[in-house]
Amino acid sequence: MICNIPRFALVASLAVLLLVAAAGCSSGGAVGVTERDGNIYIPTASVSDGKAHHFKVRADDGTLVTFFVLKSSDGVLRAAMDACDVCYQAGKGYVQDGDEMVCINCGQRFASVRINEVKGGCNPAPLNRRVEGENLVIAMAEINANSWYSKYQPQ
Repeated sequence: MICNIPRFALVASLAVLLLVAAAGCSSGGAVGVTERDGNIYIPTASVSDGKAHHFKVRADDGTLVTFFVLKSSDGVLRAAMDACDVCYQAGKGYVQDGDEMVCINCGQRFASVRINEVKGGCNPAPLNRRVEGENLVIAMAEINANSWYSKYQPQ
């Protein structure tokens, strides 16, 4: 029994912890993630565990852009906006469930191997990326071009 803690506060705290753990959230300013020369560099070792890692980067227009990186079940590092063409105005994004990314707004499910392969509709909006040495590289121009997807997320 827990004393002196209102039950609703305990439930709310546990819910927040579960959401953060489920999302595997990282920040664009996290240790090892750097922005330089017009690119974002993410160490591949930090995103190669099969879990979706969410990042936030400030675009040139001031929008806080959220995207995720995931090593899919076929071994490919993939990156996509945490939004799609259909549900972006809800500002809710995706959560991982096993080998699928699930839209929090509409419940559509997307196999990890389809991220960056399918564009449009409720598919996570793909981000061009490349691997250079031990880093996944995403151009800031790509973030800037896709910042409109994040305009409805809490800033």
